[in-house]
Amino acid sequence: MSDITPLRGALRHGSGLKRLNGTWGEVLAEFLGTFVLIAFGDGVVAMAVAGLPGSGRTEDPTSFFLGAGDWLLIGWGWAFAVAFGVYVAGGVSGAHINPAVTLAFAVRRRFPWKKVVPYIVAQVVGAFVGAALVYLLYFDAINAFNEAMGVARTDPDGNISFSIFATFPAPYFDGNMWIPLADQIVGTAFLVMFVAAIIDMRNAAVKAGLGPLLIGLAVAAIGISFGANAGYAINPARDFGPRLFAWMAGWGDVALPGTVEGSFSAYFWVPIVGPLIGGVIGVIVYDLFIGDVLHSRELLNRAEEPPGRTRD
Repeated sequence: MSDITPLRGALRHGSGLKRLNGTWGEVLAEFLGTFVLIAFGDGVVAMAVAGLPGSGRTEDPTSFFLGAGDWLLIGWGWAFAVAFGVYVAGGVSGAHINPAVTLAFAVRRRFPWKKVVPYIVAQVVGAFVGAALVYLLYFDAINAFNEAMGVARTDPDGNISFSIFATFPAPYFDGNMWIPLADQIVGTAFLVMFVAAIIDMRNAAVKAGLGPLLIGLAVAAIGISFGANAGYAINPARDFGPRLFAWMAGWGDVALPGTVEGSFSAYFWVPIVGPLIGGVIGVIVYDLFIGDVLHSRELLNRAEEPPGRTRD
């Protein structure tokens, strides 16, 4: 029992225990974990796009992404964001902080279906509030960047500052949605496969305290390898919550439905549908190639134990 005095008066008197120990407590954890994820994830993009240029730390007020180091800043920033989001929420909710993980675990990990919607709502709301915090702290930098660029938020080039909050496809796709969709499916499949491997105690198990860090490294690996294609959302809440906020903050059609004339149209659904499909594929692939093998070995070891011997 912790010696920390609860903030809630009801808990100090022993009431409200069942409510906080159930789904409501898990929803609070998912909200806070996703809030941390976006505060630091969108925060590092804001740093790269608007903060560093506007503070005089780059060649000029509009210079960024001049080399691979800029992308590494983004990749490592998101890795830390994921790791600390999982550290914050992991002990209460398992720290899905991603609807694709929640859906995949409902399909293959016996996660209760009745909790799927509450988890996803908490994740989206947490992402929305995280984006709002980033906007509050970088409001002046964003305005200075757009002014230096000579663009309004709703202009086609407004998607540059919009990239602080959500994702869009690279210009070389020429408006084609199917390859970015495949990119999101593949990236999220890898993410959920890695998560399944890291938390599977039958596999090359890691110590519990290292799990969140390794999940963060998995996100970094995906971003460094595939991120330029479509911004590696690999998380519907991570994209839609901040996208909704950006729409409310004045980015208009660039945010929702995700349209830049001459480049892409109604893109918002891709980083929602792609990750949900990819997450389910990832957990099935892991179980088909690895999980079932580990399960068969476990059953075989049990069958070969001498009669009367108890397992340690």
